[in-house]
Amino acid sequence: MLIRIPEVLTADELTQARQILAEAAWKDGKSTAGTQALQAKNNEQLSQDSPESERLRALVLKALERHPLFFSAALPKKIYPPLFNRYGGDTNFYGNHVDGAVMQARQTGQRIRSDVSCTLFLAEPEDYDGGDLAIEDTYGTQRVKLAAGDMVLYPSTSIHRVEPVTRGHRVACFFWVESMVRSDEQRRMLFDLDMNLLRLREAYGESSYLVNLTGTYHNLLRMWADT
Repeated sequence: MLIRIPEVLTADELTQARQILAEAAWKDGKSTAGTQALQAKNNEQLSQDSPESERLRALVLKALERHPLFFSAALPKKIYPPLFNRYGGDTNFYGNHVDGAVMQARQTGQRIRSDVSCTLFLAEPEDYDGGDLAIEDTYGTQRVKLAAGDMVLYPSTSIHRVEPVTRGHRVACFFWVESMVRSDEQRRMLFDLDMNLLRLREAYGESSYLVNLTGTYHNLLRMWADT
């Protein structure tokens, strides 16, 4: 399930994020890479312990809390503390890889199973060439390059890459979600049902049929969720 979440960050929040990023010191992304990723990873990251990372994390997590579409799509149980990367110049790509199955947050020591991978774009597409997030799925390669403030969610089981940036810098936030519903297929069904319930309610108002269908949604979530 590949889902675009628009306008996760407001214009004011993007301005704040860019002001923080302008003060940040980037380091080699290989310092946080696992064995497989070490061979494919060629980017820069912010130190997880830096004051800039802490301020940016708080900004992103606050934005996620208010976004109902993110909750509906990811059904988050745990969220890995957001990280921040940059591609450009000599550190401009990340080859094909699969995210690790279990991540350990440095700040808390908490282990988080990666069910959903999330990329929140912080640079506008016209500010750089290349840098598409390419995700392999059953329908072929899906290429994603979104407006600043928009986010994409996709299964962490996917092979994916960031294609070479040939001009400018691609800056993004990335993190993982351990979902209450582990199965991507089940999350997809719940998301589709939730979105269609919303459209029906907007079109026709509340009715006994919608109450019954909403009950079906919650009964499925009750059956599948692990809290």
